[in-house]
Amino acid sequence: MSVKSILVTGGTGSFGKRFITRLIKAYPDVKRVVVFSRDELKQYEMSMEFPSDEYPQIRFFIGDVRDKSRLLYALEGIDTVIHAAALKQVPAAEYNPFEAIKTNVLGAQNLIESCIEKGVKNVVALSTDKAAAPINLYGATKLCSDKLFIAANLYKGNHDIKFSVVRYGNVMGSRGSVIPFFQKHKEKGFLPITHPEMTRFNITLDEGVDLVFYALQNMWGGEIFVPKIPSYRILDVAEAVAPGLETRIVGIRPGEKLHEEMITETDALSTLEFDKYFVILPSFKTSWDVKDFKKKFNGDFCKENFRYNSGENHEWLSVEEIRNLITSKVSAGLV
Repeated sequence: MSVKSILVTGGTGSFGKRFITRLIKAYPDVKRVVVFSRDELKQYEMSMEFPSDEYPQIRFFIGDVRDKSRLLYALEGIDTVIHAAALKQVPAAEYNPFEAIKTNVLGAQNLIESCIEKGVKNVVALSTDKAAAPINLYGATKLCSDKLFIAANLYKGNHDIKFSVVRYGNVMGSRGSVIPFFQKHKEKGFLPITHPEMTRFNITLDEGVDLVFYALQNMWGGEIFVPKIPSYRILDVAEAVAPGLETRIVGIRPGEKLHEEMITETDALSTLEFDKYFVILPSFKTSWDVKDFKKKFNGDFCKENFRYNSGENHEWLSVEEIRNLITSKVSAGLV
């Protein structure tokens, strides 16, 4: 991977911090790393973890993807962009739809146009399983964002730039996820369960970072990279967090699915399967040949009627595996 200068939107989030930590270790010759986010407190706290005398290549830019003029300024001299900024909470997006659209959709458009104008070479945008067959506004805005980044490969004209997307499931232990929620709630003597059959995909933060590095190293422009990851059952998570504790069914929340989906049957018609991941191809004719792509990475199209969702997955985390993952995250101070 050839990266001289990189900007990470939403760079003070859990993904951004882990990605930047690993980037600097793996590529110490990177000359400039711009952390672009709108929260000054998080930027201050992160700057304490990366003091300027030890990490002179890291710069902190306060800004919002809604503000194109600020993006244009921050992208000066940048060759690679990782787009992690988004309004991610499902209930908040449902209650504040205009704000979700401004950040997740219009912000994506601002970033795409700014990257093209400033001569950026590679852009990888982070998506979510909720963007596949969305039933809530957050998922719908991320599907729209994905479409914008993929179509940007046509919109770029003669500019030498590639846009790709990575889509993955719930990050274990991330803010607002079920494990921290259960750990906090178990002191009340019971755990609230939305539905006893609910399942979710699971990915660790490092696995998410791995996927982004993989995309940067292998992107041709226009792909959506989807990793093969395990699922978990919500009751197994409850048992792993608090063995034997009472559970109470409280019902599925508005905008919430019973099972998460990352590749729909329709998507599968244009999806290639490889050993460790899937690639959803763009719906339009690309500047590269799909046959060459298949040959280089040794993959083939998915079978008819294939779909990839957490309830029909072939790989599952056991209670013990979930407990071990939680223990390792707690020991590392990540949960």
